[in-house]
Order: sequence, then C-alpha cells, then structure tokens
Amino acid sequence: MRARLLTSGAAEGPVLSLDEPLSFWGAFEPRTGVILDVHHPQRGSCVKDTVLVMKETRGSGSAPGAIAEAIRLGTAPVAIVLAEPDINLAVGAEVAATLYGRRCVVACVSAAELERLRGARRVAIAADGAVMVD
Repeated sequence: MRARLLTSGAAEGPVLSLDEPLSFWGAFEPRTGVILDVHHPQRGSCVKDTVLVMKETRGSGSAPGAIAEAIRLGTAPVAIVLAEPDINLAVGAEVAATLYGRRCVVACVSAAELERLRGARRVAIAADGAVMVD
C-alpha cells in the first residue's frame, strides 16, 4: 500500500481507528492527547504516539494551532491517516516540524485502504509513502 504524504517524515505506531471524524480544536485536549468530545464514540481515548486512522477530520482553520501545540508537547499522534486530505492538519504539522523539530506525518489513502488499516495492530509509514501493516 502507498500513501500520499501531505507532510514529510516517517512514522510507526499502534493504530487508533476512530469511528467518527475528530476536531482538533475543542474536541481534543492538546495538553494530554485525550479526546474530550462528549459525543465522540472514542471519548477518553488518547491519541498520543498512535497512528490515528479516520476518514476525515471535523474542524476549522484553528486546527493547525491545536495540532502544532500537541506536537510541541509530545501528545500528538505520530501519524494521521485520512481518506480525505486535510490541509489544516498538514500546515500545523509542518509548522511544528519547522519550529520545534518534531513531526506528525499526515497521509491520505483510498477509502478501501483506510478500511484495511482500521483492522491493523500497527502501521509503519516510510518517508516515500510506503505503508506496512501488521
């Protein structure tokens, strides 16, 4: 499988698959990495050091600041894999890489490939976009 990388870098970690989109502004706590949204099915889950898999995000232009802050604090996922690209997350991740030297890979795959990732235990994303599933 090959992902379209929206940011540079490589990452590996356990999969956290979300049933619903997540907003990184207000539904997620950057200081802890915990999902706060009372309506989200995975409320209470921690995204820290995971490969976060979800179809799309929910949010606004404030998402770059929230994800950049989580990356700075070390509470962000190591990678976010989406079926629908999100330029806001990519911008936030690249800003964090530039300012803080920390990365969160943001990548896109097809809807069918996303379903395959949902069932994985671990995922590794190489710098060239190659995706290895365990």
